[in-house]
Amino acid sequence: MATSERQVCISRLMFLGALAAALADGGGSWPQFHGPSRDNMSTETGLLKEWPPEGPPLLWKFGECGKGYSGVAIADGMIFTAGDFADKEFVLALDLNGKLLWKAENGRSWRGAQPGARTTPTYDNGVLYHMGPTGRLAALEARTGKELWAVDLKKEYDARYGTWALSENLLVDGQAVLCVPGGSKGRVVALNKTTGALLWANTEIAEQAAYCSPILVEHKGVRQLITLMHKSVVAVDVKTGKLLWSHGHPAPYGQNVDRPLYKDGYVLVSAGHNTGSRLLQINDANDGVREVWFTKEMDNCHGGIALLDGYLYGSGCRLFHKGLHCIEFLTGKKAHTAVEVGKVSLTWAEGLLYCVDQERKVFLVQPSPQGSRIISRFELPKVSRDLVLCHPVVCGKRLYLRHDQNLYCYDIAAK
Repeated sequence: MATSERQVCISRLMFLGALAAALADGGGSWPQFHGPSRDNMSTETGLLKEWPPEGPPLLWKFGECGKGYSGVAIADGMIFTAGDFADKEFVLALDLNGKLLWKAENGRSWRGAQPGARTTPTYDNGVLYHMGPTGRLAALEARTGKELWAVDLKKEYDARYGTWALSENLLVDGQAVLCVPGGSKGRVVALNKTTGALLWANTEIAEQAAYCSPILVEHKGVRQLITLMHKSVVAVDVKTGKLLWSHGHPAPYGQNVDRPLYKDGYVLVSAGHNTGSRLLQINDANDGVREVWFTKEMDNCHGGIALLDGYLYGSGCRLFHKGLHCIEFLTGKKAHTAVEVGKVSLTWAEGLLYCVDQERKVFLVQPSPQGSRIISRFELPKVSRDLVLCHPVVCGKRLYLRHDQNLYCYDIAAK
């Protein structure tokens, strides 16, 4: 048997082993940034309601993720992330026991401000889609890491990135991979997910990309991508690429990062450095929005916001409005601030918030309009001075946390 054939056979056996482990262990599915529905809400049940003082049991640690802040996607019994290794960026696949299955290069690493991998791979029907910080977008076979196609967004669409590089987590919709190069040849672009060929490119939008990961919504029969550019929130028709509407939301240094949040025709956007949050209502014709309210009380930088029973939960910027804020969704009225939680990245599962702050502190929080309280807490081991910016993931009764090169997997199943 030739060496190449042997390698393919080994990759297939590893894939089948990972898939078998997933079926046996209930590995769950979290195929992209913020989960299956892109809403950062886990459907897991049967989880611990509080943790031991030292934290939940550590199942395993993988210490060779490379440098960066990429989160994890989980599908078909595999875990996917990305990291920088010297001057190159790689996508990695692990099995559910934290063992490396493969590692595939995807362009140059980011050596500018806050160096390290940014984006989480997006899984769809056996294929991973990943965009590097300088604009190389690649499609990889999920079970082997084999590159299927790649597009240089800077070369093809004049992609523009600011101080912190391109940080968008890609969306797949039907046959399209949707991305926001922010360039003069394509502010928002749809590529054929099988070939990488251009489906459409929007050049109406005047602004370059920020650092936001878009969402897909359907309002009054129109499917649209909503994202934040440097100075505004925009919506684009995913069939044609036509700009549907836009509304100003300027942030210092174009630091619009947080994923927009959609509910019943309303769109919530937030940004840090005293920018604040605003709620918009899309009109029935999908050609404009009305600003419902604006507040600076919750100026969420990049940690994510959860909408629970009509209330928003999200952090304020550490420089201005510290704490975990609870704000009524439709009015913008603040219910309370949990100062002791601080500035965190968060996710939600089975009625509780899982939060991690930049200094490695991890919290299990009971959210409530009457006052959110910390149930349990622990700290990740300190391995470097790098900030913890990767969002937590709850999937398969496990909690995934990343600090620098280390990915930690904790058992949070109720015994």
